[in-house]
Amino acid sequence: MKAWKKTSPEVVAAFDKAVPASPNVTRRPMFGYASAFVNGNMFAGTFQDTIVVRLAETDRAALLKLKGAVPFEPMGHPMKEYIVVPASMTTKPKDLSAWIARGHRYALNLPAKTAKKGIARRTAAAKRASPKPMAARRGR
Repeated sequence: MKAWKKTSPEVVAAFDKAVPASPNVTRRPMFGYASAFVNGNMFAGTFQDTIVVRLAETDRAALLKLKGAVPFEPMGHPMKEYIVVPASMTTKPKDLSAWIARGHRYALNLPAKTAKKGIARRTAAAKRASPKPMAARRGR
């Protein structure tokens, strides 16, 4: 598999400036790339030298009409609801901010993501279990 390249500092800077300054927005890396989340749902991020945004159906259709906008297909398969914004938008802060704001509004209406029950249960069980000495585990 071909290695993904890092996002250029210029694209990261444009992304950082365009993400809404809201207390409900959290930022964390997704696959090593800058991403923005609300209620546990990613609504925008960078990937290599592109910026992607998660949009409602009507907004996706509108963005796809712009030259350079394409469905986000990081591994050859489209990622549902995500569109790559035109590269020219990284030099148009108002336009980029407006599209990322649309993604933010869309994600605010999605069900909040919580920790998966199976993972939470296994983690809690592991914390409760005390480690046994090696000899006890071997039956000695």
